[in-house]
Amino acid sequence: MKSHTEYLTFRTKEKVEFIRITGEVEAAVEKSGVKEGFALVNPMHITAAVIVNDNEGGLIGDYIRTLERLVPYNAKYAHNVGEDNAAAHIWRQLMAHQVVLPITNGKLDFGTWEQVFYCEFDGQRQKRVLVKIIGE
Repeated sequence: MKSHTEYLTFRTKEKVEFIRITGEVEAAVEKSGVKEGFALVNPMHITAAVIVNDNEGGLIGDYIRTLERLVPYNAKYAHNVGEDNAAAHIWRQLMAHQVVLPITNGKLDFGTWEQVFYCEFDGQRQKRVLVKIIGE
């Protein structure tokens, strides 16, 4: 069995931001040499998520509006003592912590419109994403 680890690093520009990272994950899969296996994609931050969905701006806006309606960013939270990011922690749990992606014939085995996104909910600083690939 092969194993390959990569860390994607970037600086988010906004407090809330959805960043398409499909190409970076595909490049890691190719570099790994794994033909059949799985890629784990983990945001490595407690106020961020990784999801798989359609790369469509309206949908991303819908996500943000729905999260804000369910868990308003500026509401009063017990966690917000010296910090103001309780909503970001909760948004992360509502969206997803990480994803596991299938690899078939050396490629991510996606549906027609599926893309990988890093979802930042407390941004504007340096961020890391773990890509861990295992398989044959």
